[in-house]
Amino acid sequence: MGIMRLFSSLISIVKGFSRLSLCRNRNYHWDVPKGHLAVYVGEEKKRRFVVPISYLEQPLFQNLLHESEEEFGFDHPMGGLTLTCQEDVFNKLTSILHSL
Repeated sequence: MGIMRLFSSLISIVKGFSRLSLCRNRNYHWDVPKGHLAVYVGEEKKRRFVVPISYLEQPLFQNLLHESEEEFGFDHPMGGLTLTCQEDVFNKLTSILHSL
């Protein structure tokens, strides 16, 4: 599968998930700026982060999405995209992605 095709698939999944999440979650946060998405990170207590959608085309972030898909599927208990990652590791990852 080509990288553009994978990126297109990820964008479609996120858009579909966003619509589904909006319908299912009455506590939807309206503070996510255009071009960003909210994710929940942490092992026990989930913390909400808002990240640019440009991260979706980065291989490091894509690996994290694939791991999360394997663990949670598309049924996310937080009502948003939940990532399988420790908070400190996620902070390091986003720091790396921000510097690219």
